[in-house]
Amino acid sequence: MDSAEANFRKVDDDDASKSASNDDEDNEFVDSSEIGLMQQFKKEDEESGSASGSDDENEINDREEITFMQMLKEMEDRQKEAEDIDYSNFCSTSNSEEVTQQASQTEGKDFRVLQDGCDSQSPERINQPEFLEKLNLHIWTYLSRADYVSLLKDFVESEFFVIDGDSLLLMWLCKETECLTFFYRVECFLHDFTEKGAKYVIVFFKDAEQMYFAYPRFLFLRTALIEHLKHNTGIRVHTEFSNCLSSEWEIFLKNSYPYFIIISDIGLTSLQTNYLCIFIAHSLSKKINVVLTSGQEYDTLRVYGYHLQSLWKHRLFFQKHEQNLRHACETIVRYTATSLCLYGHLKLSLKSMQKEVCQTIVLLKQLWPEGSDIRRIVCVLACAVVLKMYSSVLKNADTFMGAEKEPSERGESKPLSAEEAADLCRMQCLTVIFLLHMPLSQRAQIRIIKSRWTKRVLPLIKMHEFCAHFVLTHLSDTNDWKLDLTYLPDLNDDSLLRNLAHYYEIEHCKGLRFQKELGKEMENEYLCLWDTVTKLAVKYDFGDAFPVRNTSQLFLEQEQPFFRDCEEEIPDIGLIPVKSDLVEGYAGDVLKDLPVVESNDPADTSVIKKEFDELRHWHSDKPLTEEYQRAQCSADAKSKDPHERRQIQKLQTFYRFYGSTLEDSASKTIVNQGAVPVSAITAVKKTKKTHKSKAEIIAEENKKRLKTKEEQKEQEQWKALSMSTEKEIKQNLTVGISKLEKFIKTLQSKSVKFAAEMAGLSTCLEVWKEHCRKQGNNPKDLSIAVQVMRRIHILLEKYQDLLEKSHLHKLTRCLRLLGFENLACSLSGQARESDDQNISSYATEVGPARFQLQYMDYYLLREERNDPDPRVQHFIPDTWQRELLDAVDNNESAVIVAPTSSGKTYASYYCMEKVLKMSNEGVVVYVAPTKALVNQVVGVIYSRFTKKLPDGLVLCGVFTRDYRHDVMNSQILVTVPQCLEILMLSPHCQKWTKRIQYVIFDEVHCLGGEIGAEVWEHLLVTIRCPFLALSATISNPEYLTEWLQSVKRYWQHAENTIEGSAKNSTENFTGKRKVKSKVQEQKKSYRVRLVLYEERYNDLEKHVCSVKGTDFVIEHCHPCAALTVNHIESYGIPSDLSLSPRESIQLYDTMVKVWQEWPRAQELDPEEFVLFKNKVVIKKVDVRKYEQELKKELTEWIAVNQRQKVHELLEHLKPRPVDCSKEEKWTKFACFVDKLHEMDKLPAIFFIFSLNLVERAACNVYSNLLNKQKNEQDPNTEREKENLRDKLRKVNKMLKKLQSFDTKKLSPSKTENIMLVLDKKKHLEKRLKKLTVIPSVCTYANSKAVDEGTLKKIFDRVRLQRRGYEQRMLALRGIGYHHGSMAFRERQVVEMLFRLGYIKVVTATGTLALGINMPCKSVVFAEDSIFLDALHYRQMSGRAGRRGQDMIGNVFFYDIPLPKVERLMKSNIPQLKGQFPLTISLILRLMLLAAKADDKTDARAKALSVLKHSLMSFKQERHTKLLKTYFIFSLQFLIKEGYLDQEGNPIGFAGLVTHLHYHEPSNFVLVSFLVKGLFHKLCQPIEEGSTDFSEDVMEKLVLILANLFGRKYLPAGTEKFKNKFYQSKVFLEDLPEDFADAVYEYNSKIEKNFAHFLLTTAKLADMEQEYRLPLSKTDFTFKAWCGSELASYLMDSTKNISAISPFACLSGMIDQDLFHTTNINQAVLRSLGINVTNCPLLYLEKYDDQGRKKLLNAYALDFYKHGSLIALTTDNWLNEGDAYYHLKDFLLLIKSIRTSLSELCDNPNDNVLLAFQKLAENYEKKLDAV
Repeated sequence: MDSAEANFRKVDDDDASKSASNDDEDNEFVDSSEIGLMQQFKKEDEESGSASGSDDENEINDREEITFMQMLKEMEDRQKEAEDIDYSNFCSTSNSEEVTQQASQTEGKDFRVLQDGCDSQSPERINQPEFLEKLNLHIWTYLSRADYVSLLKDFVESEFFVIDGDSLLLMWLCKETECLTFFYRVECFLHDFTEKGAKYVIVFFKDAEQMYFAYPRFLFLRTALIEHLKHNTGIRVHTEFSNCLSSEWEIFLKNSYPYFIIISDIGLTSLQTNYLCIFIAHSLSKKINVVLTSGQEYDTLRVYGYHLQSLWKHRLFFQKHEQNLRHACETIVRYTATSLCLYGHLKLSLKSMQKEVCQTIVLLKQLWPEGSDIRRIVCVLACAVVLKMYSSVLKNADTFMGAEKEPSERGESKPLSAEEAADLCRMQCLTVIFLLHMPLSQRAQIRIIKSRWTKRVLPLIKMHEFCAHFVLTHLSDTNDWKLDLTYLPDLNDDSLLRNLAHYYEIEHCKGLRFQKELGKEMENEYLCLWDTVTKLAVKYDFGDAFPVRNTSQLFLEQEQPFFRDCEEEIPDIGLIPVKSDLVEGYAGDVLKDLPVVESNDPADTSVIKKEFDELRHWHSDKPLTEEYQRAQCSADAKSKDPHERRQIQKLQTFYRFYGSTLEDSASKTIVNQGAVPVSAITAVKKTKKTHKSKAEIIAEENKKRLKTKEEQKEQEQWKALSMSTEKEIKQNLTVGISKLEKFIKTLQSKSVKFAAEMAGLSTCLEVWKEHCRKQGNNPKDLSIAVQVMRRIHILLEKYQDLLEKSHLHKLTRCLRLLGFENLACSLSGQARESDDQNISSYATEVGPARFQLQYMDYYLLREERNDPDPRVQHFIPDTWQRELLDAVDNNESAVIVAPTSSGKTYASYYCMEKVLKMSNEGVVVYVAPTKALVNQVVGVIYSRFTKKLPDGLVLCGVFTRDYRHDVMNSQILVTVPQCLEILMLSPHCQKWTKRIQYVIFDEVHCLGGEIGAEVWEHLLVTIRCPFLALSATISNPEYLTEWLQSVKRYWQHAENTIEGSAKNSTENFTGKRKVKSKVQEQKKSYRVRLVLYEERYNDLEKHVCSVKGTDFVIEHCHPCAALTVNHIESYGIPSDLSLSPRESIQLYDTMVKVWQEWPRAQELDPEEFVLFKNKVVIKKVDVRKYEQELKKELTEWIAVNQRQKVHELLEHLKPRPVDCSKEEKWTKFACFVDKLHEMDKLPAIFFIFSLNLVERAACNVYSNLLNKQKNEQDPNTEREKENLRDKLRKVNKMLKKLQSFDTKKLSPSKTENIMLVLDKKKHLEKRLKKLTVIPSVCTYANSKAVDEGTLKKIFDRVRLQRRGYEQRMLALRGIGYHHGSMAFRERQVVEMLFRLGYIKVVTATGTLALGINMPCKSVVFAEDSIFLDALHYRQMSGRAGRRGQDMIGNVFFYDIPLPKVERLMKSNIPQLKGQFPLTISLILRLMLLAAKADDKTDARAKALSVLKHSLMSFKQERHTKLLKTYFIFSLQFLIKEGYLDQEGNPIGFAGLVTHLHYHEPSNFVLVSFLVKGLFHKLCQPIEEGSTDFSEDVMEKLVLILANLFGRKYLPAGTEKFKNKFYQSKVFLEDLPEDFADAVYEYNSKIEKNFAHFLLTTAKLADMEQEYRLPLSKTDFTFKAWCGSELASYLMDSTKNISAISPFACLSGMIDQDLFHTTNINQAVLRSLGINVTNCPLLYLEKYDDQGRKKLLNAYALDFYKHGSLIALTTDNWLNEGDAYYHLKDFLLLIKSIRTSLSELCDNPNDNVLLAFQKLAENYEKKLDAV
């Protein structure tokens, strides 16, 4: 695994338990110049401490700011320097090499394509222009930095990308591949995308066709592929664009804005490669990302590839060189083929060939007016045209041949005669007859011919391919002829044709017994075909259909053997018997049908390991320490060490402080109450006493008195404040109302609240009336009327029981004043009371319903319950929240899907509280996906709960890979999934796991993540207790719940079995369980509830923003604008595409405008809508129903053929953003932040996906504020500040002198002098502080949000961090940045200050997307990226809108292309799907658990649950059998390699392998090196008896480990443009020879085992599916086949193809080829769902589809040699943060190996052990040094 969390990469140091030096490990590193500047800041701060008042954290020293700005400028200059490519640092290793090996047999003296009247190869011979060389270097500079990522991410139906058709073609072109096999592979590739939910189009450019004329076979395949994809698949294929620089293509890109374009970086020739480079450069310049075809891989869920992000520099390059690019493109496509040259002197004009094809098609239409199968059509047309034109050329050539030299004299072949050409065409017709009738199952069995065509035949074959191409081209324009295009992929079969050629020229001539019958039906059809060919040939006579051969010319080369020998024996696939209950319980039903080897000692390797142990004094089977004990533990509650106890106390104190920034509520003290059954709780509620005791009566009376007293106090408070509040409302309505609402929130008395609301209504009404009088006939500010109506809503909804007749009369009067007569009548129940003419002058002049929707909008009241729940103190929970609490009370499991910030996590803490109250033994485990979330949850726990526990027990423990405390002795354990899995699968942690009462899974949608998803799966199936699974983004929760319910049913059955056996256990065992009985008193429940809640508390309003001149265009983006007619028709309107009330009105108005005769316009008019008519209080729930009605009507418009109206409507709603350059965008970024500040849209999070841009953007905003301050301040201020500092320095010197005297001996005058000096100092400091304080207009910081003490405490967290000073400077201006490569403490400071409201602007990467609690008013997407997908969009935008603070959330798209914005808005969230769940290491871990566990029954049940309940196999019987078979063959490998014995017990190095299970298959290879003694051979000390090793030994050890564990591939071809690297070697060297041999041996064993697995599982394949092409579903079973003697003769009965796809068989693949993994993906039966990624091979050499070697990045070894992190960024193409975490992972791995070896080896002086210890020490020193 290489994910951040799966591998525990992003290391967050513990806050209290690590020293400053350790904490520095988490920093993002800066270079030496930056470090120097930081130290300079600190030094100046100390020196000027007394003078400048540096203790005051709100004050900034000017010199520090100058130095800080200087540092920012230097950073910018370095960045610009990095962006300016120095091409002299690169050199191309192959200027004009032909990049593929396809040209063999293509061009030669017998066949050439002439272009523009010159030699066909002339373009290739032209020296590559200097510009094209520069272009290649430019492209490869960035391709070498391409990220290897999951391409589809969380793709859904609305996403869209482009595949370049020619790049697709180049991926699968191979001269050895048959036509149908080629189409099969292309369809497999496309189907992998399609079945994963991707939407794409394919583009073939017209001009690209010319590049294939030298390769007629590929040209023909290209044309056939285009026609096949167009006619036989649902894929949209574009062929209308001339080339990638055409204006039509640019318009298409602008309108559709694809996610990315898949392009090849290499062509058939250097000419085509240059064209592809231009295509890549153009795509990147248009803000379109590029994905390379090279290196793509796929698994069950995802497709991975090299992704290149479009950057501003790409646009700059294109702008700078656009003219050159266009000229180069024109030059490349200018070379058009004009004629063919056969046998050196026979010339054929391509135009005449096209003309001949056209004429022949006209003739054929007359012969076959009803059309026919495309195979017949192409065959007869191509044969007829070839024969006619070839005969004509031969005839013309005869007249002058005598004058020239014979062809053989010129090195050319003699041309075939016309009769020989006719023989070849007859065989081609016969081949097509076989294709028409012979099923694929029979064709797959045809013998594999190795003989190739002779040189004399090849020109005719190629001429035939040219003709076929022209035939398909002309037929594509024919619409008046009925053609069956189904079998376009099967137009020829060269292997079958060669088989027939061999038969007729060799076997048919041997006598009658070899002359086989064709079969009556096939013979008749063959006669018909040949007859048609002869009729089309018109004036030429080419003989009859029989005999097939009239000449004796050999068409095939006579090299022996003619055929591939298929009698190679497949090794025995018998199994070693395994006697294990676990194996029998899981796979017994499959095992019984498999053959077994009768051998008593199969595991030869175990013998080798035994010899190794004896020789080296090792104990390979010695149990290793528990994996959880290896994580660093600085302090534990069990510790008796006073220092450690203090550390724990400090840590807890910090967590409480950190938690206080997350929650307002005070900590709750938990008292142990014991388990109370639910029935008892309900019984108490029901049985209430009828008679109260005297004490109870007195207590109630006291309570009433206190309540009355409190009410009187609040009345007095209101009386004192009412006048000032009313005055403030009149002066500033917004501020006054805000103050009133804050005051009302503090009140407890309902009557006082009511009085305050009534007063607020009266005041607002007065303000409105005054405003109307002032405005007269001018437009009115309806926001004042909104506040009046808000008060009316609140009074009617919340205080209805207090409203008297006079109050109602007042409300009625208010409604009449606003002009809402119908509402007034509705409220009063009477008709109009008066004809007051003044009322009309105060009317809003808007209908009441429209007013409420359009103007009150987000102020409309939500549907909330009024009945409190005794279980919840601080708020009244909604119905769905109560359901959650009920689930916890009933001990049930629940899947909770609710939007971000909806309150779903409350149930988690309620669950914790319940377990804490029950006992001191019960445990709750909280599983968070990231360590950042772990720390957040721990903070909340310490903030919420306090509990006095017995000594040695603590409230909360933490477990991550790099840090742990109190894992086994805490009541609440907060951890990440991988760490909990370690505990769940540990044989000796079962006692602890049985104490678990609840497990809470936060962000459970990670179950569908790229990496680590299987760990979530393992946890969900191994826990026996109830669980809560929380997420905001799951689209198929019903399916997930059903799967989890099936798991719970399994555990119900398993626990009944376990309990049954427990009753028969011994007294002693029962005694041991007494402690746990308290924990298990709760009634067990196996129910899994699904709790769904879809309504966000705050609506989100979206805006698109762009730069226009000096200002910004910010347009509201209506959600429906994202839709298209096709999308609505195909998928409907997404369920979560919600509208705000204002947007619903906007939609209605636009519908009326677009369709004026709309029948339902009156019915859906807001004033007439049934739920709104005469309704005083319209609620959000009513508006939601109105919204649904409008959406339903919109869909109905399409159904009644009003598509054009819908299109107009959607276009009308679309915003019109202005495109701007990236340079302009980032230059104006700070001004955009200012604009949001003016609009009152801060606090905001700005999501930017580039780590460098995140920091630069924050610094840009800082610089802007600083410049603003300098511009606004008085020019003399600087001089005055300097004078004050000078005076202060003098005063301080004077004080220093005076203070050196003994104060007791000082005279009164001197004492008075000291006092005067001190006063002067205070005065000077006060004046200086006034001058240096940051003006409020020059900072976004809210100084009132945090007191100085808290601020200092927070800043102290980063005091010793390298970036700490920079962060403090930014924070004091209200700015912060946040990304995964920051130190943990630095991120925490930003999070805390943002939550507290001090920081208002945060730039961030996606690290904030996953659950971090940082709500804000606005979210801004400031950069597009492949990582900005449907899931992340919802996670990120969900941060906007703080419940209780903001009425609405704002989402801004800052210069994001509109098509991308639309797709994000309408995309559905991804479905959770299972993936291949088993690995050999996991199976070994499960066997280890079952064999070594303390409670074997429980362990077996867990292991079986993991094996039986994968999400992939849920409801998939075939997948279930497949996994069982994979399990069996994995066991075979483990037994043969000596990790298991035949009873399934772990032996040998099983412990070491399982400790390194993250690194399969490298863990197995490492052990093989150890067992073979290779490490002992390598690790020789400098001299005998020494414990020191040479640097060469250390470097070789790093080289070996880097080849095993530091495997980061670079894109294929990177070495082609070698950079002049400064410090790194970059490309990792190969393993030493003896180590490489060991890897080859390991791989051969794996290949053999995997091949056996495939051969065994072949019977599980769906053969009906195997005979169909995967995408087009074209069927090749041909059930009407009657057989043929000749066909049977051509088949090879010895050919084993049981596990090979029949399509792959056509190209010569057989079962034996499965023993070479390079063939597996192309050969394996597709319906099995297996590919080579399931095979644990360690590739020493990996190649892409074009045969180019992929090299490994040598970052781990390079760093060991030079120790520079900066060098890894400049040379090794890594960013600084990633480089550091890769290295930290590598170090953790070395330490893990070192620890395991030290435990396995008795001899402390063992050389291998000493070498690893030294290596760990050296590597750690180097890493610490950076």
